[in-house]
Amino acid sequence: MPAADFSIVDEVDAAINAGSAEKRLETIKRVTDLFLLSAGTFNGEQIELFDNALESLIRTIEIRAVADISARMALAEMSSQLASVAQAPPAVVRRLAGNDEIAIAGPVLAESARLSAEDLVEIAETKGEPHLLAVSGRWWLKEVVTDALLARRYPNVSRRIVNNPGARISASGFAIVLEQAESDPELAVDTGIRLDLPPELRQQLLRNATETIRSRLLSRAPPHLFEEIRNSIAAVSAGVGREMSRRHDFATAKRLVALLKEKGELNEATLLGFARERKYEETVAALAELSKSTIEVIRPLMQSLRDDGVLIPCKVAGLGWQTVHAVLDSRFASGRMAPHELAKAESQFAEMTMEHAQRLLRFWQVRSSLS
Repeated sequence: MPAADFSIVDEVDAAINAGSAEKRLETIKRVTDLFLLSAGTFNGEQIELFDNALESLIRTIEIRAVADISARMALAEMSSQLASVAQAPPAVVRRLAGNDEIAIAGPVLAESARLSAEDLVEIAETKGEPHLLAVSGRWWLKEVVTDALLARRYPNVSRRIVNNPGARISASGFAIVLEQAESDPELAVDTGIRLDLPPELRQQLLRNATETIRSRLLSRAPPHLFEEIRNSIAAVSAGVGREMSRRHDFATAKRLVALLKEKGELNEATLLGFARERKYEETVAALAELSKSTIEVIRPLMQSLRDDGVLIPCKVAGLGWQTVHAVLDSRFASGRMAPHELAKAESQFAEMTMEHAQRLLRFWQVRSSLS
């Protein structure tokens, strides 16, 4: 071992044995600076020497760092200095990455190439959201790492992963993201334009998406994805209609509604029950009757990508917002409208006048009878 190496060991031992916090902080800075000065030239044995020396120093000041800001600052500075160094001492980097202080752990978590996939998975499984956010921004993440990160279901972590082009996401990872996206429009759009989203999962996302989210997906889609997304929207829209037609019989629903009307049992509560149970054909038939319209007018409104058309017969029928909400959600085989989309629809419904709704519905009825 060269004499310089002995001097480093001797200095570290002296700092540890002296018991002086200031001496230890001074030594950890000196040894780190010495390593950085020639970091690209050290061999494996020399890197191991620095690794052992620095890790020993870190252990002696970690407890002090809980209450001493100067110790925390020293470790945070070391983390920042070593984060981008390809030959950084691996044990030191792992120890910094595992620190509970995000100011200390963050730099190496976000950047250090010395952290293996196994190291990152351990962090994802044991640390809190700030640490996971730091890992999520790394320039390259394997599926095993993003699986562990997404399993914690932190919305901000999911958004960062989805927006990270270097993060590989498995099908099971995307399944978690799609579940979160049902109540997060931004996440839905960001996920929908990822190139690696499997086609069947993109169709699932579009099937549960509102018209506004679908429109935003199209507006943000890169050129090579635009046609796929547009065709998927068309296929999903047509597929939903065909599926509902197979499972329900409009004629049967129409007879049921007529019988309920004859018995004086057709009212808003009946429609609310149909809508909440996702009885699509019964909902359409009941809404047509209560708004004094026809199934031929109501069905296209229910299957449209727009939300506002359905509000017209609901206003004419004099429905309360609770029932309107249920009718809007009943258009989907699964899922529901996002909160901000629902708020927009509620505002439109509140501002809509009965006179305007009646006039528009009459126009649609005339147009339907002529077609």
